[in-house]
Amino acid sequence: MKPSRKVWIIIGIGIFAIVLGILYVFYFREVGEREQLSDRLAVAEVILPGLTADREELEDRLAQAQSSLEANKKQFPEVVESIEYGEDFFKIAYGENLYSMASGVGVELTRLTAAQPTSTTAGGVTYSVSSFMIVVDGSIDNILKFIDAIGTGIDYELSWNFQLPWSVDVKSVNIDMGGEKASATISLDIYGYKG
Repeated sequence: MKPSRKVWIIIGIGIFAIVLGILYVFYFREVGEREQLSDRLAVAEVILPGLTADREELEDRLAQAQSSLEANKKQFPEVVESIEYGEDFFKIAYGENLYSMASGVGVELTRLTAAQPTSTTAGGVTYSVSSFMIVVDGSIDNILKFIDAIGTGIDYELSWNFQLPWSVDVKSVNIDMGGEKASATISLDIYGYKG
């Protein structure tokens, strides 16, 4: 039995209604996504100028930080030299073991102050100049040994010899002999070769 024309029309209308329903769903889904994208774009356009300004500020801060880093890198080796000089002073005062005065010259190093290192050029050679102020306590004899050992790196009585890679210019020595121990304030400059 052949379906009648009415049945075909109803089937056609049903298929058309289904296709129309599917198109309707897809259309409104696309419209919803487009509205969401429009809203996001509007928010992004509002935020973009602020982000651009933040980026420029961060780039400026980065440039300043890099400049500061370069300046500090130039000073760092000199600071390290000052620390190494201080270690040498402690070795002369106390020997290799800071807790055993017998291996050093027998003074107690009570204060060590370093100034910011500078540079000087003599005969085409550049030297770093580090100024120190040192306070030591001990007997007069041991204080004089300490001052001599700073200049030479040698203590003849204790038979040790430091190979000090620098030379010292002792600017002043003030010795206070009050009490059981003497105290000396020593001001000096250390000249180290800057290769």
